[in-house]
Amino acid sequence: MKDHVCLGAVTGSYGVRGEVRVKSFCAEPSAIGDYGPLTGDDGTAYKVTVLRPVKGGYAVRLSGVPHKEAADALKGTRLWAPRAALPELPDDEFYHSDLIGLDAVDTGGAPLGRVHAVHDHGAGDLLELRPAGGAAVLVPFTRAVVPTVDLAARRLVVDPPDGLLDEAEAPPEGT
Repeated sequence: MKDHVCLGAVTGSYGVRGEVRVKSFCAEPSAIGDYGPLTGDDGTAYKVTVLRPVKGGYAVRLSGVPHKEAADALKGTRLWAPRAALPELPDDEFYHSDLIGLDAVDTGGAPLGRVHAVHDHGAGDLLELRPAGGAAVLVPFTRAVVPTVDLAARRLVVDPPDGLLDEAEAPPEGT
């Protein structure tokens, strides 16, 4: 879904009336219902009505989901919005989907790998870089560590703190 952005995921059913529990990936999590119909992984369009916050996300009513069994079947389904429905971002902000797949180079232009994923564990985003033939490395996505993101060139520049990438390059102990 290149022209869509994942806004959330169904983590399970909620109650017995067909409601689902959704983890929102929106900057304002409760806004997941504000982008018009969202599309599931299988292409089904859902009108999203956010009912209330619950532990781990929001209780949500998805159109066409009449009962608990139908809600249970949606566990793990990602919910996508058309890119055009999302607001334009300032120059120094990026949608995660724009970063995934970018080539990463160091400040001298040497390749470090490709951005495989963007993780947000609450203390700031981490870029998961996968070097060719090497182990994945997590890099803080801060202006100090990633001073340049060039979406047009499909690359970003990484200026890692001393030692961050050394462990990824060293062979495992005992080999």
